[in-house]
Amino acid sequence: MTTFFPTNADLHFPDSDGKPMADNTEQFRWIVLIKENLEILFADDPNVFVAGDLLWYPVKSRLISPVAPDIMVVFGRPKGRRGSYKQWQENNIAPQVVYEILSPSNNAEEMERKLEFYQTYGVEEYYQYDPDRYELKGWQRQGEQLLPIAHMDGWTSPRLGIRFAVGNHELVIYRPDGRQFLSSVELEQRAEQERQRAEQERQRAEAAEQQLQDMQALLQQYRDRFGELDS
Repeated sequence: MTTFFPTNADLHFPDSDGKPMADNTEQFRWIVLIKENLEILFADDPNVFVAGDLLWYPVKSRLISPVAPDIMVVFGRPKGRRGSYKQWQENNIAPQVVYEILSPSNNAEEMERKLEFYQTYGVEEYYQYDPDRYELKGWQRQGEQLLPIAHMDGWTSPRLGIRFAVGNHELVIYRPDGRQFLSSVELEQRAEQERQRAEQERQRAEAAEQQLQDMQALLQQYRDRFGELDS
């Protein structure tokens, strides 16, 4: 059962910052790919909330500007509709994992501010991917700090259980069961292949059953014929 949270407008804590979700198709592709595959991964857990480009207000103060991670994952909060993530309405649970997909408009100063924000307000794992440079960075909380992860190629997220592989000019992400993160088009293609395979198996089974019935019919004819001769 889906939980529906109030989405009444709050002039002090608006649900939009007026900024676009993505600057280009590649950034958007990666945001959707990671967000939707995480949704699939945790579809059966009602207390894992996954969101993309949702404003996060860590404290009820107009002095602290919110941020909108490209993707965030919150363990311990129910799925459901939200206009923004106001932490004081969420049992004060901060997103444990956040992702940022870089675009040419991002600069070092901006990303440094975001890292400081995530460090200050309790993020446990922070991942940053630059699809133009095929560069993946990660930080993991150690005490009060988010410290850089030395080797991202082959790194497995402690919270999510997913594994990152960086090579051949492409980031590949694997689920805990070893299956690769796929786009909606790729998922549909795989599903169609499975449907075709199942149909082929059904046709083979029907053909085998028909062959068995034909053989049984021939055997019965043989018995009837030679049984009459014997009598």
